[in-house]
This record gives sequence, structure tokens and C-alpha cells, in this order.
Amino acid sequence: METATWVLVSLCVLQVQTLYYSADHKLLDGGLLEGQAEVFGAEDDRIQFVQKKTPRENVHRQLSNSSSGSLSPGSAKQEWKYIASEKTTNSTYLCLAVLNGVLCVIFLHGRSSPQASPSATPCLQKSLSFEAPFLEEDQERLLAPMHYARSGLGTAALNGRLIAAGGYNREECLRTVECYDLKTDSWSFIAPMRTPRARFQMAVLMDQLYVMGGSNGHSDELSCGEMYNPNSDEWTQVPELRTNRCNAGVCSLNNKLYVVGGSDPCGQKGLKNCDTFDPVTKEWTSCAPLNIRRHQAAVCELDGYMYVIGGAESWNCLNSVERYNPENNTWTLVAPMNVARRGAGVGIYAGKLFVVGGFDGSHALRCVEVYDPARNEWRMLGSMNSARSNAGVAVLGNLIFAVGGFDGNNFLNTVEAYNPELDEWSTCAGAFSSA
Repeated sequence: METATWVLVSLCVLQVQTLYYSADHKLLDGGLLEGQAEVFGAEDDRIQFVQKKTPRENVHRQLSNSSSGSLSPGSAKQEWKYIASEKTTNSTYLCLAVLNGVLCVIFLHGRSSPQASPSATPCLQKSLSFEAPFLEEDQERLLAPMHYARSGLGTAALNGRLIAAGGYNREECLRTVECYDLKTDSWSFIAPMRTPRARFQMAVLMDQLYVMGGSNGHSDELSCGEMYNPNSDEWTQVPELRTNRCNAGVCSLNNKLYVVGGSDPCGQKGLKNCDTFDPVTKEWTSCAPLNIRRHQAAVCELDGYMYVIGGAESWNCLNSVERYNPENNTWTLVAPMNVARRGAGVGIYAGKLFVVGGFDGSHALRCVEVYDPARNEWRMLGSMNSARSNAGVAVLGNLIFAVGGFDGNNFLNTVEAYNPELDEWSTCAGAFSSA
């Protein structure tokens, strides 16, 4: 039913006002719904509006001071103007509108027809429930942002916490390192790295963090690396890479550290190089090279193999994926992703590989896909709320976190989390309280 409309409940008013949002992007008086019941189909179809919680006192106060007009259907003059909307999940939208001179946020939740195509106007079904989202104080509160906006950062999960190191913003490459505690939804600083760096990856090896290469923003690619000891809260230098490089993949596998691909000294061409570091002997050795030159690829370990995902050969983004078998020192191409991307993040959950965001050569991406090694196939998942290229991704508990990155316009310090059981991303602290 392409003529169907989505019904909205405005949040920032003294009394809940029913509006509906038409297919031609207009906010219309909810009182008109009575004359348009046929839009929603059969007689037993019904729409249920629920106000879970009265808006907060400060919202009441702000609105009473800023607008003397009433938004009730009987008001003499009503000015409702749609500004913009953003799809946050498969079934929710966040809309911005002006209601009688007051800027309001409007939340829409519905269940679309399973037969509807993704591009079709949503079709309302039986027993739709549209609810104001301010259900509880913690649910409306955003996940705590990092202290610094960071893109091209290194991230890892260590001792149940998410570590975000380095990265760059419009001004500089960073040395600072932040630690996120899921239980308290808070960020704190740990010891900074010895060298400012961005465009690098980080891995956990024998309960310690390793960062290798990258760029400091002022010179050629780096060959230096360092290791973080959480017991002493100190970074120490490790032997340098054989090749200066940034945008390389870093991964731990079989108690060794692997550094894969990256950019050449001019930063315009991917590398095939693969090197491994033994933390016991403190030596670097070479492994079999990649089949395809790659920089800004996502790299991870899964079931005793190392995966190198996407990236770019020169300026061309790749959807191809290679798997390394340490038993015979060989690389094998596996099923390609649905979307070519560089600068994506990757996380492992329940034996599957989740690739998040990135850049497709034209735009920063919101899309996410998952790889099932048993089936050797990729499947698209729910998209993030924000586009993120060169973001950090890590798994904490039953959630996959995406932090920072670049959305095409701004460097980000924001955080969002994905629940694989719900196939849903959220920026709210209370959304996954039971996860």
C-alpha cells in the first residue's frame, strides 16, 4: 500500500499530540485520521497510541517559555514544518520538525509488512504501537562519548574493557589512550603511547596490547611499534618493522603478532607484505605474501585462521577476502563481501565475522555484513545510526561496539553498540541493559 502513512507522536509538547507524516514529507493533524481510516485497510486493523512517560520537567519549562501557542487540534494557528528524517533501524525513524516555532524531535516506531520492498512506502499493519521513546532516563541517555574525536584509531578489548588509542582529527595525530567501562558507561584515560600515531591497528597478544606502524602526521610512515602492559600501565618499545608502513592490518594468531599489507612510503599503493613477530625471541620473520595488494584492510583471527578483508589496492576499494593458514603458510581467497570497502572495522562474535562501516570510494558507509565460515557466505545486517569510516570496532560481552571514525563531514567521538540477537544498533545507554 504505497499510499499508507507513518503515524508519529510528537515528544516535545505539553500534551501528546498525534500527527501523521505523509509520503510527501508533510506533518498533518492527527485528527484527520478519522476521515482516512480506509488507508489502513481492513476494519479490524487498529492503531494504538501509548504515552509511556510524561516529558521531563525541564522540557516542559523550556517549551512553556519558548512558545505560548497550543498544539491541540483546536488551536487557532498551527505551524508544523517537516525538516528532516533519518532511518535508525529497519523499523524506526528519527524526525526533526518545527511545531509552532519550537524545534522538536519526533520518534517513529512501526512494523513494516514483510512483503514490502525496501524502497516502498512502509505499510501499516494490525495492532501497530507507536510509543514515545522517553521510557526511562537511562534509555534516552546516549552512550558516553570518547573525550577526543578519533579516526584511524586502534581499538581492542582487554580485560573486559574497550581500549581506543591514538587516531587523528582535523588538528593532529594523538598519543592519548582511552578505556571504556561498559558497566559504568564511562571513559577514562590510561597511559599515553610513546609516539603519536594514526592509521594503524591494535591487537592483544598474551594479555598485552601491541600497536605497529601508522603515521604521526608529520613524516613518512612509521616502522616503530610499542607494547602496553596493563599491570604497570606502561608502554614500551618493540623491535621495529622491516618496512615502514601505515594502514596495515594487525592481528594475533598462535601467540604471534602478524602485520599484513599497508601503504607504501608514498601512501598510494597497497603492499603484499606479511610479517610475524615472536614476543619470546623478539624477532620479525616474513610470511607468504598476500594474493592482492591491500591497504586499509580489516584483519582478524577466527578459528585458527587469519582473515584480511577488503581494503584498497591503490585507490580502488576491494570486496575480496583472503584467509591465511599458518599450518602451510598459504593465502586462499574466500567468498567476497557484498560491498567493496576500505577502512572498515571488524569484530568476532559467536564464530562469525562482522564487518562494520568503511568507505566505498565515494561515501562513508553505515552498512554492516557478517561472514559465516561454515557456509562461506556473507549476509547484510542492520545498518549503524552513523556512517563511519576508519572507526574502531571491538566486542564486549554480547555487544559489538563501533567508536569514532569519520562520517564524511565530521570526525566522531560518538559510540554505538550492536546486539546480534536483535540485529539492531543503538546509541542509547539503556537500550541493551539486559545484554
